[in-house]
Amino acid sequence: MYASEEAKHLNKELGALVDINRAIARYLDRDELFGALADSLRDLVPTERFGIELPIEGDKLQGHILTHRGVGGEPTQPTVLPAPGTVCNWVLENCAWFIAGSRDELRERFPVTFGVMSGEGMESLCALPLLGGKHCRAALFFMTAAKRAYEGLRRGFLEQVANSVAVALDNCLAHEEVRRLRDRLAVENVYLQEEIRTEHNFEEIIGTSEAIKKVLRAVEKVAATDATVLITGETGTGKELVARALHNLSHRKDRVLVKMNCAAIPAGLIESELFGHEKGAFTGALARKIGRFELADEATIFLDEIGDLPLELQAKLLRVLQEGEFERLGNPRTLKVNVRVIAATNRDLEKSVREGSFRSDLFYRLNVFPIRVPPLRERKEDIALLASHFAKKFGAKHGKRIESVPQSTIHALPSYPWPGNIRELENMIERAVILTQGSQLEIADWQARPASMPAVAKIASLEELEREHILQVLGLTSWRVSGEKGAANLLGLKRTTLEARMKKLGIARKT
Repeated sequence: MYASEEAKHLNKELGALVDINRAIARYLDRDELFGALADSLRDLVPTERFGIELPIEGDKLQGHILTHRGVGGEPTQPTVLPAPGTVCNWVLENCAWFIAGSRDELRERFPVTFGVMSGEGMESLCALPLLGGKHCRAALFFMTAAKRAYEGLRRGFLEQVANSVAVALDNCLAHEEVRRLRDRLAVENVYLQEEIRTEHNFEEIIGTSEAIKKVLRAVEKVAATDATVLITGETGTGKELVARALHNLSHRKDRVLVKMNCAAIPAGLIESELFGHEKGAFTGALARKIGRFELADEATIFLDEIGDLPLELQAKLLRVLQEGEFERLGNPRTLKVNVRVIAATNRDLEKSVREGSFRSDLFYRLNVFPIRVPPLRERKEDIALLASHFAKKFGAKHGKRIESVPQSTIHALPSYPWPGNIRELENMIERAVILTQGSQLEIADWQARPASMPAVAKIASLEELEREHILQVLGLTSWRVSGEKGAANLLGLKRTTLEARMKKLGIARKT
C-alpha cells in the first residue's frame, strides 16, 4: 500500500516537472509564466504563500508572489523589500538552501522576513537558490501556516524544480530585456522622426559679439562634463540651441537628445511623460509607456521651461538628479539611469524660490553651471549676420533667391528693441522674404523706424505683428488656407493651427 502511494506521489512530481517544462517552452511573459508555475506546484508543496525574489538596485529585493492563473489569468503581485535582514538575501549571497520550522527561529537573524511572516500568519519557510550559470539569479521561496512543514521534503524533486524555474526565469528576463530594447528603439525612432519634422529656430549659433562669445566659451568648458546646466534667458533667445550645442559637444552625442517642455504638457500628464507608466496604472493607461528619463539613459535630457514644473513633481526630479533613480507609475521597481540634465527657463527661479513655487534644493541642484543667453538687444552686432542668414534660409524654403539685404535695413534693424528676440527677427525676415519680389530683401517701413522716433510710434505688439503677417500671406494666396499653395503651408503651420490663430486674432474673410 505504501509503495503504491509513493508511486502516485512520484507520478505527481513527474507530472509537475513536465508541466513546468511545458510552461518554459510556452510562456515568455512574466505573469503568464509565473502563473503557470504556480498551477504546477500548488498541489505538491504545502504552501499558502510562495514566490520568487529578484535582487534589484538599491540593495533591495523585488518579490513576485506566485498565484495560480484562475479565470482570466491573475497577474503576479510585485513587492519591494530591503534585502538585508531577509532569508532570500542570505540564499542569494550563499547560493544555498534555507529551511525554518518556525518563524521564531528567524526573529533575531532575519527580522525583515520574520515581520513578513508574522503579518501573514506564516510559520514554516523553505527558500532555495535559482542558479544561472555560476551566479544565483533569484530565490524561490515557500511559506505555510503549519510548523515544520518542510522538514520532510524530497530535496531531489525541489532541486529539479529549482533548475527548471531558473531556466524559465532566465528566458523570461532575456525576453523582457529584448522587449525593453525593442520598445526603446521604437520610441527613439518616433522621437527622431519628430525631430526631423521640427523646424528649429536657427541651425547654428551665429554671431561675433562679445556677449555670444561668452556663451560659447561657457559651452566649451562644460560640454565635455556630466555637470547639470541651467540655461536662462528671455523667450526667443535660443536656449534650446545652446542645449543642443552642449549635447553635441559631449561624449553622449551619439545618443538622441531627449526634450520636454514642462509648460506644454498638462500637469496631470507630466509625471507619466517624465517617468513612464505601466498598463493600467491609471484610467486611460492602455499600454506601458517608456518615460523621457528612461529613454535618455546614457544620453541627455533637456527640460525646457523648468520653472513651470508642478511643485509636487519637483521632489521626484530632485531624486533623479541626486540618486539617478525613479519608478514608473504603477510599478514599485526602482529604475536606475545615467542621464545628463540640461534645464532652461525664462523665469527668475530665485524669485520663485522666495515665493515658494520652486524648491530651493532643486534650484541649487540645477544651478550647478548656469549659462545666461543674452537678449538680442545686448548683441546688436549680430543682428546683420542673423538677418542675412535668415534671408538665405527662407529664400531657399520659399523658392526665392535673396542675394542681398539693403544697407539701410542693416543699419536700422539694431534700433528696434526686439522684445521677441531672435524668434521675432526670424519671423520678420521670413515675412519679408515672402513679400519680396526681386533679389533684394524688401522690408516694410514699420520694421525699420529711426531710433529717434517715440517708442509708441515704432513698437507694435507681437499679436499685432502676427495679425498683420497672417493677413499679408492670406492676401498673397487669395485667402486660400490649405493646400500646397495655401497660407498654412507658406507659414509652416498646420491648417488647424492657422485657423485657430485666425480665430483668436479675429481674422475673417470679408464677403
